[in-house]
Amino acid sequence: MLLTLALYLLLGAAAGVVAGLFGIGGGLLIVPVLVFSFGLQGMSPEVLTHAAVATSLATIVVTSISSVKAHHARGAVRWDMFKPVALGILVGAFLGVNTADKLQGEHLQIAIGIFAFLVAIQMAFGLKPKAGSEEPQRKELGIAGSIIGYASAIFGIGGGTLSVPYLTWRRVEMQKAVATSAACGLPIALMGALTNIYVGWDEPLLAPWSLGYIYLPAFVGIIITSSFCAKIGAKWAHSLPADLLKKIFAVFLLLVSLRFLLANLL
Repeated sequence: MLLTLALYLLLGAAAGVVAGLFGIGGGLLIVPVLVFSFGLQGMSPEVLTHAAVATSLATIVVTSISSVKAHHARGAVRWDMFKPVALGILVGAFLGVNTADKLQGEHLQIAIGIFAFLVAIQMAFGLKPKAGSEEPQRKELGIAGSIIGYASAIFGIGGGTLSVPYLTWRRVEMQKAVATSAACGLPIALMGALTNIYVGWDEPLLAPWSLGYIYLPAFVGIIITSSFCAKIGAKWAHSLPADLLKKIFAVFLLLVSLRFLLANLL
């Protein structure tokens, strides 16, 4: 158990650094590592991917609070946009968890593998949408929020990978897009975590110390180190070669993608 806890502390530290460096949240690192870790621990293949996604979302609840406070203190959060987006997110995240719950473990891994592949390509080549002609209306923000919440709840991420490109495309300056995206991560994670507790409550294959699909030892270990190390990553972002680091992380995501796709399609 001590060795396992040490792994989760290390994972939390790494996820925090990644979140601080790239501004994309740690879910893209947490989910695949937890999938492999839970497999080594002997967790049932039928539920381990669901548990990884749920645990990742639960950690984002904690880490996003400090992030939102920091961005709000700088006056960077577009709260006028956040409100309609958040309403859509709550609906989308609820539906996303229920969709994931109905998928078999291998099918969920395939979905995560495809998403990791697309993000790897985006990071490797620095693909960014061009700014649109005008800011979005409330109805569009609600629809966009539901899509972002739905996908994020399935993949176990805070949504920054999707919401930052969307907001910049809709003429929100980058700093405010990142800050508003960080705020959007809280309703995604909160609804995703609570719904995963509900849908996984009576799942007989889950390991001991699970709260629904959330595996509590991993949750505790990750949150202990992730918030602190996110601050370190944010400092490093100003001194390390960001483009090179993004390409390295893109390679990691590509390897994760190939692992998930080849293991479940061949």
